[in-house]
Amino acid sequence: MTIELGHFALILAFVLAIAQSGIGFAFWRGNALAHRFVSHAAILQFALVGLAFAALIQAFVADDFSLRLATEHSHSLQPMLYKITSVWGNHEGSMLLFVLILVLFGAAVSAFGHNLPAELKTLVLSNQGLMVAAFSGFVLFTSNPFWRLDPAPFDGNELNPVLQDIGLAIHPPLLYLGYVGFSICFSFAVAALVSGKIDAAWARWVRPWTLASWAFLTLGIAMGSYWAYYELGWGGWWIWDPVENASFLPWLSGTALLHSAVVMEKRNALKIWTIFLAIITFSLSLLGTFLVRSGILTSVHSFASDPTRGMVILTMLGLFIGGAFALFALRASALRSGGLFAPISREGALILNNLFLSAATAGVLVGTLYPLVLEALTGARITVGAPFFDLTFGALMVPLLLLIPFGPFLAWKRGDLVAVTQRLMGAIIVTLVLSLLVFGFMGFPVTLAPIGLAIGIWVMVGAIADLFDRAAFGRSQLGQSMARLRGLPRIVWSTTLAHFGMGVTVIGVVCATAFQTELVTSMRPGETIDISGYAITYEGEAQANGPNYTGERGMFFIDGPWGNDRTLTSERRIYPASGTPTTEAGIRTYGFSQMYIQFGERFGEGGRVVRLWHKPYVLLIWLGTILMASGALVSLTDRRMRIGAPAAARRKFSTTGAEQ
Repeated sequence: MTIELGHFALILAFVLAIAQSGIGFAFWRGNALAHRFVSHAAILQFALVGLAFAALIQAFVADDFSLRLATEHSHSLQPMLYKITSVWGNHEGSMLLFVLILVLFGAAVSAFGHNLPAELKTLVLSNQGLMVAAFSGFVLFTSNPFWRLDPAPFDGNELNPVLQDIGLAIHPPLLYLGYVGFSICFSFAVAALVSGKIDAAWARWVRPWTLASWAFLTLGIAMGSYWAYYELGWGGWWIWDPVENASFLPWLSGTALLHSAVVMEKRNALKIWTIFLAIITFSLSLLGTFLVRSGILTSVHSFASDPTRGMVILTMLGLFIGGAFALFALRASALRSGGLFAPISREGALILNNLFLSAATAGVLVGTLYPLVLEALTGARITVGAPFFDLTFGALMVPLLLLIPFGPFLAWKRGDLVAVTQRLMGAIIVTLVLSLLVFGFMGFPVTLAPIGLAIGIWVMVGAIADLFDRAAFGRSQLGQSMARLRGLPRIVWSTTLAHFGMGVTVIGVVCATAFQTELVTSMRPGETIDISGYAITYEGEAQANGPNYTGERGMFFIDGPWGNDRTLTSERRIYPASGTPTTEAGIRTYGFSQMYIQFGERFGEGGRVVRLWHKPYVLLIWLGTILMASGALVSLTDRRMRIGAPAAARRKFSTTGAEQ
């Protein structure tokens, strides 16, 4: 009965979303009753979809195999955590999670958008309701998670063993909060185009939602990268998989949107650019949804291989994106350009930043879609791999990273590049000294890696230099500077955190890519092998049986270069329900570096193929992303993100009726 209740709740949410969208768009102008209905409907939708999702979770937890979805993607022997994550480890359940995030953000706007003008709020929620109606209808009519089986089987087929990991409990919800969260920015853009009111106040209202979505998407991508790194057993953290790119594309355009919204809020400029980015960011999110679920891609990340569902999603994608850009084309000519500024200014730096990010987005998009388009048109199959993406993306990111520290030092409207360079001279000297020390430590190799490290150091030092400059260190007494440092707005701290985190990630990427050591060999019990100063001894194997798998565990002893002796185990598992083999890598951490071992196939008598990697400073990749996301979350705590834009002052009139 719980399943039927959840199904009915989703149907009610679908009907309510249609009513919310229809009434909202029809009566958004000056109708208080319509405003209240749309606002209350958004909250009620969240309750209904939440009830539907809870019913699905209850069926998985209770091993209700009369539910077809539970039969196909769960098993009674699975640990409880993986029974819950099985709910969204499939196409139907993940689409319901998609709808849940849509209604969550709509309810959040309704509950916390008290400072929004009633007409703008109604238009935002109406557009959000239209998307909820479309995607909940898609779930109900093409991907219904509530279908029953009669008779019910005794047990299920279990979740894909690769997905039976704590990472799946964290990665998809965070990712959805990110790229589905950009739907609110999309709705704000559509609302602004419909009403014709696009100004600095609109930018202030949309920025918190952009920050929150960007922070969640950053964490979601980082968690997915780390999950692939330790779970798939291939020793890599990023391979430019098309589905990886599907989440990275809205992150790039969302980063540009964040910076563009700052200019619009501060200077009432870049209106067309900001609206365009709000539309394109969510459009790329919808494109990712299509790629993952259409069956045109084969990936461990893919949820479905049904072309019919893919065509339905493609149709919805065309309607939403096409409709938004048609509206944009009609309204763009009426938008005023806003405040004027010189090319050398804070605004100019942010525009340059956005141009590089947009070009990077286009490069990744072309590399991802070109093989698909070529196959559809000619039948030829090609692969666009890491060399293309590394060269294209890297060439665009290097100048952007070099320019990042200059941006916060430039004045609004008109800046002085020479004066900014002089103020950054201390940071330049510190960067050169640190880079030379790194070069010397490495033996002054003739490679590009030291240059990459120098760029990462420059971004980090530049971020700290901005704080020191704002606190007037060196120009005031130490006590006064410390007081100023403590009194800096949280938005300033958030910028520093985000830029510093970017530098940390750059250093992690360079070190893990350029300096890692890989060794594939065979080992017998008692044998020792050296790699990067670590002595690895294979001690033998043992049985490794879990609640729903059997396996073999390889045991290793690591003698570190500084006496950091550790033990490490790596496993090869078989899941009897599906017969699927998996490899669980063994990982030991030394500071920010890791020793990574994969226990391989049998080789000869008593031997095993063993794959070993030493990955120096690899953890800096994910530490940097956490710092970047933390910067966005810190910015959300700033008071200026919790208040509305100032209302226009009323004109005063004298007793004679003359305007004062």
